[in-house]
Amino acid sequence: MAEVKKVSISPDLVKKHKDIKIIYTPIHGTGVVLIPAALRAFGFTNIINIPEQDVVSGEFPTVISPNPEEPAAMEMATKKAAEIDADVVMASDPDGDRIGVAVKDDKGNYIIVNGNQTALLFIYYIITKMKEAGTLKGNEFIVKTIVSTEMIAEIARKNNIEYFDVYTGFKFIAEIIRELEGKKKYIGGGEESFGFMPSDFVRDKDAVSSVALMAEITAWAIDQGKTLYELIQDIYLEYGFSKEKMKYVVRKGKTGAEEIQQIMTDLRNKPPKELGGSPMEWVKDYSTLIAKNLLTGEEKKIDQKITSNVLQFFTQDGTKISVRPSGTEPKIKFYFEVTGELKSREDYDAAVEKAEAKIEAAMEELGL
Repeated sequence: MAEVKKVSISPDLVKKHKDIKIIYTPIHGTGVVLIPAALRAFGFTNIINIPEQDVVSGEFPTVISPNPEEPAAMEMATKKAAEIDADVVMASDPDGDRIGVAVKDDKGNYIIVNGNQTALLFIYYIITKMKEAGTLKGNEFIVKTIVSTEMIAEIARKNNIEYFDVYTGFKFIAEIIRELEGKKKYIGGGEESFGFMPSDFVRDKDAVSSVALMAEITAWAIDQGKTLYELIQDIYLEYGFSKEKMKYVVRKGKTGAEEIQQIMTDLRNKPPKELGGSPMEWVKDYSTLIAKNLLTGEEKKIDQKITSNVLQFFTQDGTKISVRPSGTEPKIKFYFEVTGELKSREDYDAAVEKAEAKIEAAMEELGL
């Protein structure tokens, strides 16, 4: 808990807004003791729980799936939030390492923030507050996984912070930290599947410190007269808009595994020439660690130590598609990210709609 407290960047902000309404649920899991304790250690006093979901049980009696990525898993918490007009809703998954966040949108509905947006909020806050305090020494770095949003890289680039792209899994983030130990300072890292690590004392995604820090970010937004929802929009206004979506295709059994392998082979041998009317520019093949520019023929080495069965496609207009078979389930995953233009908060819904249509069209072109 002493280490968790060190994750706080702005204790004065917390003191000022200590009574913001925070709803937290462990969804029947292990966060039930430590996470409320972490919020109190930061200085927050108004922590509202969902008693039915504080029952620790592997049966997960109130949900179909205890996954904070699923709106249904957070439904009891968001209902309570609507009743009391909560400032933020947070959940941890049953083993207490992933964080789910729900915020009130401009129509008064509580919506789940996706894992990319959660990571953006963390990275943006950490860098902004360190800049303000003059504590950036120039040796800091952040880490993201290759299938996570490129917006994280954009924030790092624009603030002259070094960043690393790694394969999915926090062991790869921890490996970078170990290599740079004593040389450079880790200030944050995460992945799109609701995992973030705001400090290097855990060396894995950690909902305990993440929930406490997200409450602090909520206080920071409120201090500026914003909601978390508006803060997300403001990040897009400053750094550019992007929208992500993941789609997976399930293929069971031996024939399914062969089908998945065939999909990867076909994409490798015949990558799409364009998507959504934009020419395909780069193809990265992590099984050979070679990135190839389809327009110029240029080839570059991908900076990874080991190979992996992952393909990435980048179009000229900023669309990124990552494809990888799951290592644990009979499915192949497609991660889409499209960029767009956002000129004001008022344009946000239109930008999202346009981006979603673009993703749907890309899926169709790929036969998904």
